[in-house]
Formats: sequence, structure tokens, C-alpha cells
Amino acid sequence: MAIVLWSFMAGTVRIVSEGFGATLGSALIYTFGGILLLIFRRPAPLKEFPRKYLIGGGLLFVFYESSISLSLGLASTDAASVEVSLVNYLWPTMMVLLAAGVSHRKHAVAKVLPGAVVATAGVVLAVGGNSGLDWHAAAAHIAENPLPYILAFLGAFAWSIYAVFTPAWSKGVDGTSVFFPCVAVALWIIHFASGQGMPAQAPSFKSWLFVAITAVVIAGGYACWGYGILHGSMERLAIASYATPVLSTGASAALLGLALSVPFWFGALLVAAGSVLNYLVSARK
Repeated sequence: MAIVLWSFMAGTVRIVSEGFGATLGSALIYTFGGILLLIFRRPAPLKEFPRKYLIGGGLLFVFYESSISLSLGLASTDAASVEVSLVNYLWPTMMVLLAAGVSHRKHAVAKVLPGAVVATAGVVLAVGGNSGLDWHAAAAHIAENPLPYILAFLGAFAWSIYAVFTPAWSKGVDGTSVFFPCVAVALWIIHFASGQGMPAQAPSFKSWLFVAITAVVIAGGYACWGYGILHGSMERLAIASYATPVLSTGASAALLGLALSVPFWFGALLVAAGSVLNYLVSARK
């Protein structure tokens, strides 16, 4: 459910950003989402949270969300935004490798590496190919403005660490409803520090409606993900997460009225093939 809900995130965030701007839109989304989580998924008292999880997990969660918002906001062109998104979508691969590394199975990382390479190549084709990714232009964009790419990479790494290690730190306590409002606070600070202020024209009803829709999509996704990493198989969740960028690209195309290209469908097949390879490896005793 988290992966399905997150697939609508990129398209709905883009619609919100058109009405409110990137930083204000993100701050509003996470504020509404945080309120929804506090109402419908009330967290345990803070005294029940292990300190390592509350501090370490909270910092990783907030850093990931803030870094992704900042990296997309700092991307100078639409093409650079696609490239930054691709860097962010390294997190499923990082999760697969980290989950294998901590599984204590012999040669686990080496066994999942072929599937990870195939699936990652599929993500690049599905997301970048559909947007007309130009590798020479991407290299030039990185050289001219490396900060958003660095932030996206560090964010992806932080999220993979959060997903793989915090279940052990948490002792069964889910901190999603605590961490989410902290992201909202961080995004409001980023918004006002950027000096962007309020939009010149009053946002439309559609823009406000999509703030609510996006808050439900993102907050609901994190609530499902938080439950999943505490109670499910981390390796299989990591493998399933490869579907996120592919479904996200497809959903964005549907929401924004874009056509899906041949590279997208070929990339989707590679993602499926790589995921199946890793599933077969994880299923072996």
C-alpha cells in the first residue's frame, strides 16, 4: 500500500508546486499530513520510545525528507529535476544491498548484486528514458550545480539506513507520527529562510484540494511503510520497493497527461526481472 500510495506522490506534488511554489507547497503538505497522522495514527508516549530510535531515526527521517525537497528545489531546470529524482531513486538498491549485508547469510550481497544492477538499470530507463534523459547534459548539470545531486544521494543513503536499521532500534514502537510533524517544521524553516514568502496570486481551489490529496497520499504511505518495516521481511520489502519509481512515473504521466515511451516499458520489464531475481535469491534457505 505504501508503494501504491507513493506512486501518486510525484505527480500530485508537481500540481501543488504549481499553485504554491516548491517550498511552501511541501511545507503545507507535510503540515496537513502531520495533523492527519496525529489524529488517525496517534503515536505512543515519547517516554516509550528508545532514545536511539527517537534521536537517530528522527534525524534520518527529517534529513531524508528535507534533502529531497531541497534537492528538487535547487535543481535549475526540469531536466535537472529528473536527474535529481533518479539519484534519489537509488534508495531501493541501497536498501537491497544493506538488507542483504545485515542478513548474516553467506555471500548475500554478491547474490543480490546481479538483480540489483538489472533493476537499477530498469529504473534509469523507466524514469530517465521517458523524460528524454541526456547523459552528456546530465554530466554538465552536475558539474555546474552539484549540490542538489549530493543532497539527493545523501538523502537516498539516509533513507536506506532508516528503513534497514531502525526496526531494531525501535523495539516495536512506530515513530512515523512523531517524525512527520518534525519534517513539517523543518520545511517551514526552509521556506521562510529561502525568502520565497507567499504566492503572488491566491491559489485555486484545485491547488488546495491537491494539498489535501497529497497529504493523504504521503502520510498514508509512510504510515503503511512504518508498519511494514516493523512487522514484515526487510529483504522482501526492499525488493518490492523497486516498483516505486516505475509506478511513480506511470502515475505522473497519467496525472499530467504525458505519454509513456518505449524506454519506460522496457525499463519496467528490467525492474520486474531484477526484482524476481532478488526474490528468488531471498527465498532460498
